[in-house]
Amino acid sequence: MRFLLDDEQREFARTLDAMLTAAGAPEAARAWASGDHAPGRAVWGRLAAAGVFALAVPEEHEGVGPLPVEVAVAFVELGRHAVPGPVVETVAAAALLARLADLGDTAPAKRLLPPIASGDAIATLALPRGGPFALDADAATLRLTAEDGELRLAAGHARVERSLDPARRLARLRSGGELLASGPPVTEASEYAADWASLATAAQALGVGLALLERTVAYVKQRTQFGTPIGGFQAVKHRLADVLTGLEFTRPLLYGAALSMETADIAAAKVAASEAAYAAARAALQLHGAIGYTAEYDLSLWLTKARALRTAWGSPGECRRLVLAGP
Repeated sequence: MRFLLDDEQREFARTLDAMLTAAGAPEAARAWASGDHAPGRAVWGRLAAAGVFALAVPEEHEGVGPLPVEVAVAFVELGRHAVPGPVVETVAAAALLARLADLGDTAPAKRLLPPIASGDAIATLALPRGGPFALDADAATLRLTAEDGELRLAAGHARVERSLDPARRLARLRSGGELLASGPPVTEASEYAADWASLATAAQALGVGLALLERTVAYVKQRTQFGTPIGGFQAVKHRLADVLTGLEFTRPLLYGAALSMETADIAAAKVAASEAAYAAARAALQLHGAIGYTAEYDLSLWLTKARALRTAWGSPGECRRLVLAGP
């Protein structure tokens, strides 16, 4: 099967690319890592105006979705531009609330989905499949926790810790907040939301890998050795060709998973995207040499993100187990 984007989806990607280039997302990521959220919130507002968060929100709650393929398209661009913040978690929160509404509990969705769609709310959440930590709880205005069949607004968060990626700040959410919903629907909605988070993370990882490849190709055309650009060496060409192959093989898996929204398909896409991005990061670091290690060089924004996304919302081992478990 061929999974090709239509003209409207490709134009959406080009629009986001141009908008994020103009917005200076890498600079916002550096500020976010230092605890300054203002530039990142400005980027967030532009994403909301472009309808990115509304893609995961049903029309009856002031969104335009759910549109998982368009979410994947958007998150590839977010990864390419190293956009900071709990963008994945916000989409997952929207999916959780929408699923609860589908299962009959509409009150949380009516209350919380419109501000997510408009960008007024920055959401983060902790789910059993996502691990004990929530991303950027200090910047989020909506913190959800789902545990033991209960969905609650978290009563604050513990001390914020940096992850492998300085722009990804982790914290444990405190229990005991306002109860929003309970029972089996919460468990089902949590699993559904985890699938959305894994899909968005896979798309983000693909974008990170593409950015690393683009930057490395540009660099090897400029860096010379023995009077010749190193990009002309066969070993370098083969290494970058392998990276490109891995990334391109990920595309049909990603968009196929977005079409099916099956847990096993999403897990397969997450493994492929994470490993392809990680391979791109290793190649980029080797071919850049010592400059690639410096935090001041922008390449580091994508190097650290590739490593962090590899285990976010499903490590390779966890995702492979889901693939083997099947539908």
